[in-house]
Amino acid sequence: MLFSSISFIYYFLPIVIMLYFIVPFKFKNLVLLVSSLFFYFYGEPVYSILILISSLSGYLHGLWIDKSRKSRYAKLPLICSIIFSIGILLYFKYADFFIENVNWLFNLKIAPLKVVLPIGISFYTFQILSYTIDVYKGNAKVQKNYFSFAAYVSLFPQLIAGPIVRYTTVEQELSKRSHTTENFAYGVSRFIVGLSKKVLIANTLGELGRVFSNLNERTILFYWIAAISFMLQIYYDFSGYSDMAIGLGRIFGFHFLENFNYPFISRSISEFWRRWHISLGTWFRDYLYIPMGGNRLGTVKWIRNVIVVWFLTGFWHGADWNFIVWGLYFGIFLILEKFLLNSILNKLPAFAGHIYTLFFVTISFVIFNASNMTECIESVKGMFGFLNIPLSSAETVYYLSSYGFVLIIAAFGATPLTIKTIEKIKCSKKGEFIINVLEPIVLLSLLLLITGYLVDGSFNPFLYFRF
Repeated sequence: MLFSSISFIYYFLPIVIMLYFIVPFKFKNLVLLVSSLFFYFYGEPVYSILILISSLSGYLHGLWIDKSRKSRYAKLPLICSIIFSIGILLYFKYADFFIENVNWLFNLKIAPLKVVLPIGISFYTFQILSYTIDVYKGNAKVQKNYFSFAAYVSLFPQLIAGPIVRYTTVEQELSKRSHTTENFAYGVSRFIVGLSKKVLIANTLGELGRVFSNLNERTILFYWIAAISFMLQIYYDFSGYSDMAIGLGRIFGFHFLENFNYPFISRSISEFWRRWHISLGTWFRDYLYIPMGGNRLGTVKWIRNVIVVWFLTGFWHGADWNFIVWGLYFGIFLILEKFLLNSILNKLPAFAGHIYTLFFVTISFVIFNASNMTECIESVKGMFGFLNIPLSSAETVYYLSSYGFVLIIAAFGATPLTIKTIEKIKCSKKGEFIINVLEPIVLLSLLLLITGYLVDGSFNPFLYFRF
């Protein structure tokens, strides 16, 4: 699996970085392309050809769109691009889901295709679509160098778990970007922080999740511990990967946009989704919600637009009903907040909004984490005492005390308190000196600690690999 071995992380990245800075600028994109394809081949050799086909499709459709701009059939190449890209995604990610539901609905026995999901297909498909749509709209210039375009699509720092990098974000940097010591240092530190979030926090919380899964006798308290633990795990797992991607991007001269902005400090579900997986939310907003009319066509059509967007947001995450329910769950809350809840929340103290948001977001990730709707319903029942189970037990208290420290660290680290404290200390010259001295020491210590975990085999694949 990608990024699953110490040899890959500690040998692959230094070699790529060294080659990248040795070659002249005109060959840098080629180095990134070859490295990215090797990176993908390392974890997904069977489907390496698929990402090349998808890249070639996006590149050729872009040229066709540009050439047909003044034609009466100017929209045809865009439609073909969307059909091709979405068609590939539907086949590889959703074919068996559709077959399963057709069989259930019509009592048929169509054999499943058992298609293996290519890693990262949801991410690079959306990146290709953002390119062809923006070229059609005139928001981006057509890319005439295939190697540069393929490097954009397959760029390994963010290839398999985001953030979704739009072509317009890196359009200029594909042909001209600066490399500075400051950017390199920032990139390295951001990468180490991201890897630390994954290895030291997300993986440890994952262990608690496995303990819960293997328990025969559960309690109400443990259901809540497991729910909160998974919510924090997926945050540190996904935001950690995004940090690593942003850091590596900066090393290579790219400025990827932020993908998380402390979502757990939100006072509403609407605010939560402005802070969580920002690249996905803004993608659906700009390429689906606004083209459908957004909130400009009246209340009924606005509700329709919200339901469609959140149905697809859930479906994007996985080919199962719990993901669809998860998306619609948020869509319904956004509608309720628009017409009812916001007026109430605005009159309440800030902490009430935080509690409301954290409560319903926690429930949402129980839905998200379930392997099917039966398991989802059982988990929700367990959290609210409808399974005839005790409130707590000695075993629950034991595991809570065992993992309590990491839960506290995870909760504290999910807020901006650490960053604000550091910024406050740096306001004085003495404080800034202390931070500048401590920062490399802390980063080096984290790297050594991470290495110990990796040598011990404590690294697990990123959760978003499966999306």
